[in-house]
Amino acid sequence: MQLATQLVDADPSAARALLEELERDVQQALNETGRLAQRIYPPLLEAGGLTAALRAAASGIGIPVSVEVEAATGCPPEVLRTVYLCCLEALEQADAEARAVVTVRKEARAIAFEVMEKGGRSVAARGRSDALDSLRDRVEALGGWLTVSSAPRGGTRLSGSLPLPR
Repeated sequence: MQLATQLVDADPSAARALLEELERDVQQALNETGRLAQRIYPPLLEAGGLTAALRAAASGIGIPVSVEVEAATGCPPEVLRTVYLCCLEALEQADAEARAVVTVRKEARAIAFEVMEKGGRSVAARGRSDALDSLRDRVEALGGWLTVSSAPRGGTRLSGSLPLPR
C-alpha cells in the first residue's frame, strides 16, 4: 500500500494508467473464469435443458448453426453435460467459413449426437485434431464412443454415443 501511495504522489498519470491496466486485467480474468465455469457446469443445461444450452452456445459461435435435439429428457446429468461439451468443442473448432448442424437423438439405450461442419477447412487441415482427444477420453470413461472424420474438400463430422441406464 505504501508503494501505491508513493506512485500516486510521484506520478498521478502513471498511477492512473497502472490502475486502468489492472482493471483490464481483472476484467479479463473474470471473463475467462466465467467461460471456464460455463464449460465445467453450464447453468443453462440444468435450467433449460440440452436444447436451450446448445442453442445458446451456437448463437455465440459466429457461424450459422442449426440445432436439432430429439427428446433428451430423462438422461443422467453427466451424460447431458458430456454431450453438451462435445458439441460445444466441435462448434468452437469449426472453421470461420463453415456452417454446422448439431443433431442429438435419444435411442433405445443410448443418446447419439453429431456435429456436422460443412464447408471450410477440415479439423485435420487446421491442425486442431488433438483438441478433441480429451473429449474422447471423457466419452469412453462413460462407456461411449466418439469419432471425428474430415472430408477431403473440407468439413468435419464429430459423432458419438453414450449409453443410458436401463
